[in-house]
Amino acid sequence: MVFFQHLMIGLNRNMADVQLTDHFTLNEFTRSALALRHGLSNVPGVLEITNMTRLAHHILEPVRQNFGFAFSPSSGYRCGQVNALAGSKPTSQHVTGHAVDFEIPTIANRILADWIKANLVFDQLILEFHHANDPKSGWVHCSYRQNHNRQSCLIFNGMNYKEF
Repeated sequence: MVFFQHLMIGLNRNMADVQLTDHFTLNEFTRSALALRHGLSNVPGVLEITNMTRLAHHILEPVRQNFGFAFSPSSGYRCGQVNALAGSKPTSQHVTGHAVDFEIPTIANRILADWIKANLVFDQLILEFHHANDPKSGWVHCSYRQNHNRQSCLIFNGMNYKEF
């Protein structure tokens, strides 16, 4: 894939230049206001970059193709320190580059999640902080692993998880 060419040069290059797929960059996956505010480096290793590339290829690119809108992840890779500051568990798939959070302008998050559920292979699909009476509430969290994807579909309302 495209990113291996850039890795051979080294990750000290500007991460904005490293394309994971046609429409998604390494910078989009690693950009973090929390990291900036706390002076943390949110730079992944080769394994995490490989996982993010698969995630972009198998989840984000098909979503972009289907809905026809450009979008950027709101949260992708998180180093352990950034993940802790975000209030996530140490086992979060964001730490390994397997998970991404995103929304698409003008598309209700439930419609987006329902399309992913019906059309893609994924590990977890979570409508986070979603409320049925507000279609744009929350965001979509989706993860992808190379093997053993569970097709788990959950709604998290801020207190409890339930299947959908």
